[in-house]
Amino acid sequence: MNTTYTLPSPAKLNLFLHVNGRRPDGYHELQTLFQFLDYSDTISLTLTDDNKITLATPIDGVAEADNLIVRAAKMLEPLKSNNLGINIAINKVLPMGGGLGGGSSNAATILLALNELWQLKLPLEKLAELGLSLGADVPIFVRGFAAFAEGVGEQLVPAEPAECWYLVSKPEVHISTQEVFQSDDLPRNTKKISAFELNTDHRQNDCEVVVTKHYPEVAKLLATLLEYAPSRMTGTGACIFTACTSEQEACDIQAQLPNNIESFVAKGVNQSPTHSALETLRKNLG
Repeated sequence: MNTTYTLPSPAKLNLFLHVNGRRPDGYHELQTLFQFLDYSDTISLTLTDDNKITLATPIDGVAEADNLIVRAAKMLEPLKSNNLGINIAINKVLPMGGGLGGGSSNAATILLALNELWQLKLPLEKLAELGLSLGADVPIFVRGFAAFAEGVGEQLVPAEPAECWYLVSKPEVHISTQEVFQSDDLPRNTKKISAFELNTDHRQNDCEVVVTKHYPEVAKLLATLLEYAPSRMTGTGACIFTACTSEQEACDIQAQLPNNIESFVAKGVNQSPTHSALETLRKNLG
């Protein structure tokens, strides 16, 4: 019962992000292209027989009741027909408030892992549906494939963008997604495109307009990176990704960054590292 299973919980990029309008319920109609990175938090899960959910590594500044890891586990708890509990630990490397989907990724990894460990046998469609109530980005991590997304981000069509090397950089700011989408400066009328028009060269992130206006640190970093290679903000920021022709180019640009800029180099991947690890988990359980 004390076996510990470890799974990656990866970052995502929004290779573009278009805001097409605002719905009557206050949510926004979006179009975006999701891709994963081979750069991940690591979540370790140890089965217990005490019927309890324990988070061994609380996150500073996040109440346990608000932690998406705990919320995801508690969402599945009523569906199990055994006395199994879980002890969860996370090694957090993805920056919070960066637009990389770290919290959503963590929640999805918990849903996927506990579905196996607690023997729930729920289909991915059901897990994605449950995950949507935790956050709009959770379904993409549950599904595990790069995708063109519409609606609030939950309508997914598989896509295969080029698996580039990226430099991902974050200035010392934390950006509220809610504030970005409530801003009067946010463009809300970008014309919709089809899934056949996914060339990212001529696309943009509509949230950049708001963030660069109100967060000069982001505007300054973006301007600097654009001198080296195509660069764009992911999600609602603050992280900026720079598309590079090789790992070496990404590392060379990284070396030019000021010391106060958090950064990492990673490869874009079209299958989530979590799903690759789940296949190994199933074999071990089987």
